[in-house]
Amino acid sequence: MKPAPPVIRLSAPAHGLSWAVPVLYEDEHLLALDKPARLLSSPDRYDPARPNLMRLLHEGVAAGRPWAASRGLTYLANAHRLDFETTGVFLLAKCRDALVVLANHFGSEIPKKYYVALAQGRPAAETFSVEKPLAADRYHPGLMRIARHGKKSATEFRILESFPGHTLLEAQPHTGRTHQIRVHLKHAGLPILGDRTYGGGLLYLSSLKPGYRQRPAVPERPLIASMALHAWRLELPHPVTGGALCIEAPWPRELQVALKYLRRFASIPA
Repeated sequence: MKPAPPVIRLSAPAHGLSWAVPVLYEDEHLLALDKPARLLSSPDRYDPARPNLMRLLHEGVAAGRPWAASRGLTYLANAHRLDFETTGVFLLAKCRDALVVLANHFGSEIPKKYYVALAQGRPAAETFSVEKPLAADRYHPGLMRIARHGKKSATEFRILESFPGHTLLEAQPHTGRTHQIRVHLKHAGLPILGDRTYGGGLLYLSSLKPGYRQRPAVPERPLIASMALHAWRLELPHPVTGGALCIEAPWPRELQVALKYLRRFASIPA
């Protein structure tokens, strides 16, 4: 059994929130974290006061928190982002030279990014792609839409596992647009479970298990409370050594639990 990864403990006392953020990879130039759900990567342009991972990390470095002091950290910067509810691999540079190279990598779409998404519905083919340009939605600030004159966007999808009414997909975005996977799946008629912004619903055990009994006066909780999208693997050249780097994040427990019940009660016969 592998030892548990070290964690970085962060908190936003004013909001009554705290997070234990696992470290997925670390060397003298890079730090990769497993971003929790429901935490912004970077400041929100519409509400700068909301807690975000980069601000919490910067505050920890400035205050000399034990996790920062033990690493001798004076600098941390990100070259990419993950959505508020998306979990998974989040890569940081520990020095400006590494950041410049990382920014060039992500800007030229060199990294290979692999996500897993539990979507509603079933695609017609085992593999498919969506190539639709994306632009900001002028009527809904912070959201994206498919637009004829938007920025080029392309995502490849592959079925990993199928269930009646749901499909586990691997998504590989070849561009890095905001909400790209979410909007492309909505366009394909396969909204991500829990992504209520783009048409996703919730999954309850009562909808899967025959004879399910609800506890009196206790509301049933969904199997996945957040959006079922996880950045599980990132492949790219190391910004300093040039060697191949592959970082993976374990699938969230909620996703694993939902898959367990789908396999038990909603499997498609072979």
